[in-house]
Amino acid sequence: MLSKLSFRQLLLGVFLLIAVLLSAASLHALWTLDRLAAHSRDSGHHALALTENTQQLAERSVAMTRSARQYLVLDDPAFRKRYADAWRDARVALDAVAAALPYAPAALFTRWRQAGEQAWDILQLPATRPRSSARQQALEKALNPLPAVNEELAAEVKQEVERRNAELLAELDQRRAVLKAQVIGSILLAALLASGFGLWLSRPLEQIEAAIDTLGENRYDQAIVVRGPSDLERVGQQLNWLRQRLAELEADKARFLRHISHELKTPLAALREGVALLEDGVAGALSPDQREIAGILNQNTAALQSQIEALLRYNAAAFDAQRLQRQLTDVASLLTQTIDSQRLQWQAARLTVAAEGKARPIAIDADKLATAVGNLLSNAVRFSPPGGLIAFRVGELDGKLLLDCTDQGPGVAPDDAARIFEPFYQGRRQPAGARRGNGIGLSIVHEYVAAHGGVLTLMPSQRGAHFRIELPYDL
Repeated sequence: MLSKLSFRQLLLGVFLLIAVLLSAASLHALWTLDRLAAHSRDSGHHALALTENTQQLAERSVAMTRSARQYLVLDDPAFRKRYADAWRDARVALDAVAAALPYAPAALFTRWRQAGEQAWDILQLPATRPRSSARQQALEKALNPLPAVNEELAAEVKQEVERRNAELLAELDQRRAVLKAQVIGSILLAALLASGFGLWLSRPLEQIEAAIDTLGENRYDQAIVVRGPSDLERVGQQLNWLRQRLAELEADKARFLRHISHELKTPLAALREGVALLEDGVAGALSPDQREIAGILNQNTAALQSQIEALLRYNAAAFDAQRLQRQLTDVASLLTQTIDSQRLQWQAARLTVAAEGKARPIAIDADKLATAVGNLLSNAVRFSPPGGLIAFRVGELDGKLLLDCTDQGPGVAPDDAARIFEPFYQGRRQPAGARRGNGIGLSIVHEYVAAHGGVLTLMPSQRGAHFRIELPYDL
């Protein structure tokens, strides 16, 4: 189902999914903060109201005591009314405190109410003369518990406020831990989603990149299949169509080259034979000018024949590169054998060839790699000055076999570096007095190395040329 969607749709979907995930975490965090803020405000209002009611209860207690004592002394009904008003307000405050202190002992509120009722009953007794001290003592006895009860209620209020603060802090710690876990989980899940979808979406891009590399290396024998979003699959289908077209063009080119080369060789051979007969005087003696013209014809027909033969060799090499016969090979031994096979050539040029290093055996086509090494050696011999050194080194690095070839010749001009491996391309720095080559030696090396999945690279060098062959072990 996912493969039916395009790369852009999937990418947008992943971004939206991650955005929704992070937005949900953010909204939950905001909701939690609002809830904690509301709890904090409620706790503050509750503590403020409880403190005000407790303070009012204490003030009403003092007012009740004062009014009751003044009534007993002055026998003025107004003071008894003041007591009744203060007691009514005190009961309202007491009920509010009792409702706000669910964990306070009920006996405290009962004692307070009993004290107020006892004092009121005493104030309701008829007045006697002289003033009864017993009545005064009874009133004092009834009202004396109120300060102690008020202090106990104040202590209960303090404990209730502390309890609520502790609950708020505990809830805050719990919510913070939940938010922390949620944020971390959201980030990890978002990263997991991004990584998973990124890897899933990058796989077809890697397949397309590998397909382009394969086409660039002229390997047309493997079908190109891209699995992934619909638009990338269409790109893979187009690349596969391009592979088939290039394979057909390559086959047509190879047939054309073989045909035209063979067609040219026959008249060219007749032309060379005719020139040779002229130079031998079969048709009569030649004048000096005629002999010079015959020499020019002979020289150019020989050069043309060399170019045709080089074209055939390159075409054959490109064809053979697609048909490797791999077997485990010791590259160090192969290198030694190749150097020995060309000993007469480099000794005649008064050169020294050295080989060093070793590496694990690797699965390669030994004949084709030997041809590649031989071409590198021939190229180095051609450009090296007399008495120069040509050095080969074998090694391993990051799961690859490395084969380096260095010489002490003029090196490759910077302007030639980008095209040095193109067939029939000849660099600017040619050895003095030497016949120009045909420019296919390094091209054949490049073809054979690429067929092995390797890379041929021109390395930076202060003197001479430095070529490196890299061959992977894991193919």
